[in-house]
Amino acid sequence: MRIGILLTCISLMGKLMMAQSSDRTTRPEYFETYYEIAIHEMNRSGVPASITLAQGALESGDGNSTLAQNANNHFGIKCHDDWNGKKIYQDDDATNECFRKYQSVEESYQDHSDYLKAKSRYAFLFELDITDYRAWARGLKRAGYATSPTYSESLIRIIEEFGLQKYDRMGETAQGHQKRPVQSHRDVTSRTIMEKNRVKYVFAKPGDTYESLTSEFGKLDWEIPGYNDALAGDSLVPGQVVYIQPKRNKAEAGKNVHVLKQDETLYTISQLYAIKLSRLCAMNSLNPGTRPAIGTTLQLRKALKRSVQKPVLEDAPQGGEEQEEIKVELNLE
Repeated sequence: MRIGILLTCISLMGKLMMAQSSDRTTRPEYFETYYEIAIHEMNRSGVPASITLAQGALESGDGNSTLAQNANNHFGIKCHDDWNGKKIYQDDDATNECFRKYQSVEESYQDHSDYLKAKSRYAFLFELDITDYRAWARGLKRAGYATSPTYSESLIRIIEEFGLQKYDRMGETAQGHQKRPVQSHRDVTSRTIMEKNRVKYVFAKPGDTYESLTSEFGKLDWEIPGYNDALAGDSLVPGQVVYIQPKRNKAEAGKNVHVLKQDETLYTISQLYAIKLSRLCAMNSLNPGTRPAIGTTLQLRKALKRSVQKPVLEDAPQGGEEQEEIKVELNLE
């Protein structure tokens, strides 16, 4: 009896721990979510995308830190005397320090680029090759961005482990893209901007094209089509949802599955829930061109199954009996 109770407690504790961590962003998910913003900022400001992504992941705990969750601050930038925006206070090197608070993660990434551009001590970095991430990482440490003696090596290790340097090369092919100043949406459009799954979108109006929306929202020419998984030659129809930010890797909490209805496709489901088409396909082991049958249940938040091996207890039966395996099914919501 005592063994059974203990095993039940172990199983329940495992489920509880997994449930608590289910909404935490992993490092690969962090890079998949924000790499397009980092490339945008590289083309706008000259800060290598690999450096931006590695710093963001390191400083924000892959987007899971209190500062990232409550203030969209992914780089730990403090208020300083020149900050006139919103603020949030939390303990850091000292008690109750002031940190910058942003309306969106995009705004945090933009401010990070502008912060490096505005400070004279970082000016020498912009004379480096944009693909020389090692020199950038060591230069940031030398300029005093962080106090940790291993900061530069930590950035280099993250970049090389996850191959982030590939995004820096995208800057070379993007040199011919039209570069526009980043502006707030309120300054460039009068249309209503909505949000689902923490992704902003608009409804297409008559006459809208990907090109016209690119101009209206001050984006690079590949961004809005890319955010919407559009193919070359795709057009917009009035009333169509058009995302102006990258879609997410999974649906919002509580929306775990979708049963496919008449005329629905993987693409329409990815747009309905603001999930990247590639991620939706991967979660369901399907190719993007697959047309699942009506009634197919699609996973939207990555259901997983894991096995937990039964522990050996002091008063457990001994001898040649096989250890029982406890099956734990986990639905990471």
